Amino acid sequence: MAEPFLIGDGMTGGYGKTGPDILHNCTIAVERGEIAVIVGPNGAGKSTAMKAVFGMLDLREGAVRLDGEDITHLTPQARVRHGMGFVPQVANIFTSMTVEENLEMGAFIREDDFSGTMEQVYDLFPILREKRAQAAGELSGGQRQQVAVGRALMTQPKVLMLDEPTAGVSPIVMDELFDRIIEVARTGISILMVEQNARQALEIADKGYVLVQGANGYSGTGKDLLANPDVRRSFLGG
Repeated sequence: MAEPFLIGDGMTGGYGKTGPDILHNCTIAVERGEIAVIVGPNGAGKSTAMKAVFGMLDLREGAVRLDGEDITHLTPQARVRHGMGFVPQVANIFTSMTVEENLEMGAFIREDDFSGTMEQVYDLFPILREKRAQAAGELSGGQRQQVAVGRALMTQPKVLMLDEPTAGVSPIVMDELFDRIIEVARTGISILMVEQNARQALEIADKGYVLVQGANGYSGTGKDLLANPDVRRSFLGG
């Protein structure tokens, strides 16, 4: 069987060389153009698992492979050049810069003409075109998230990783962000996402992972996990 497009395989590790292990033989994978969602209780290691895939964590065991290539020992910066985009939960935009300047900052690794990519971002997020000359710090929470996602898309990633993209936004804005995320996946970009809004995230997920204390608790399609009585009772409020 062919290996998934991106896989964090059997990841065990924590922060620093001597810190305790937070992940325990955790495996997360996503296919090309798929949406994979990591959910679970607070402190389950969801964001840690994503950071491990992006190279922000010292793995004691396991490997990360992208498109068949072992990237376990690459820095996060090198992983960006290999096609990974990462949107952290906080401090993910330059507030004093305009929307357009933020997007230009996202193209820092590009040596070609990126104006076409910027147009694609504006087509995906029309409100950003409207506010392109406005300081990003003046935008609403949902609009800031659009800037952060748009900036990551400027590198033309093969995989887009989002750490709680809907944190602190209203339900209406959450639905809109999820719609945009679905559109990004339809262009062939793989999405790996950590979400507190587990039920809504699993509804759009091709694949879901429920982490429990840094290990795989349950995994399956989004539909399967939503229908699993144990998952519903333990993690989705019944």
